[in-house]
Amino acid sequence: MKNQKNKYGVKFWGLSMVFLLYILPFFMVVINSLKEKKDIIRNPLALIGEHGVTFSNFVDAAEKMDFFRALANSLFITSISTILIVLFSSMAAYIMSRKNWLACRGLFLLMILSLAIPFQVLMIPLVSIYGVIFHILNHRTTLIFMHIGFCVSMSSFLFYGTIKSTIPIELEEAASIDGCGQFQIFRKIVFPLLKPTIATTIIINALNIWNDYLLPSLILTDSKMQTLPIATRVFYGAFSADLGLLMAALVLMIVPILILYLFLQRHIIDGVVAGAVKG
Repeated sequence: MKNQKNKYGVKFWGLSMVFLLYILPFFMVVINSLKEKKDIIRNPLALIGEHGVTFSNFVDAAEKMDFFRALANSLFITSISTILIVLFSSMAAYIMSRKNWLACRGLFLLMILSLAIPFQVLMIPLVSIYGVIFHILNHRTTLIFMHIGFCVSMSSFLFYGTIKSTIPIELEEAASIDGCGQFQIFRKIVFPLLKPTIATTIIINALNIWNDYLLPSLILTDSKMQTLPIATRVFYGAFSADLGLLMAALVLMIVPILILYLFLQRHIIDGVVAGAVKG
């Protein structure tokens, strides 16, 4: 009994140390966003700078980076992309899990293989095709289309596992006997039962799209279309950065997606576990 308690104690303290190491960078960003630049340079680890707490960094950062325009762009791109990813991947996963067609097996295999392809491999060809040939860069729709293509495979994989392992096919057969078509079965029976996986897919893809820097920087060259990560470039100079404003901008950028995470986090574990089990 005593050995078991010691074992749990070691695990607790080990996990606590991992948590502290994980949360430390975020904590440093928050406390330094409330200091003047010279206080950050002099002692970045201090809880309060020599000149006290200041909130002017947030006001100046929001004005300099055109925060509300960038926020609107990020919200539009992230929300539309995430909604479409959830819809397309859940419908594709439903068909692949219920139909024993050769095309479904082939599509599922292609989706699994695509997870092993790094984004950087496709980056230059995509920019060349959409920019040089089709001339449709610098459009938010193009960026949304690319995000869907990059994220739909993983989302379909999660939905596929959930449908296979947790949704009895007898429910669909009973609905079919009552006269429901394939789409009605999906919309009224299957999709509502996917709520935990939907929440997981939303938060995974929203975090990925919201924090993405490389792809928007390649696609969106117009300053009026820039997302929040790109807008933070204004705080970097050739030889130095305005650390106080940069830290405040990072906090402003984190808050919206953090609220979404806290709202959906109770569903994430259930969704990941359900999506990982194959029947």
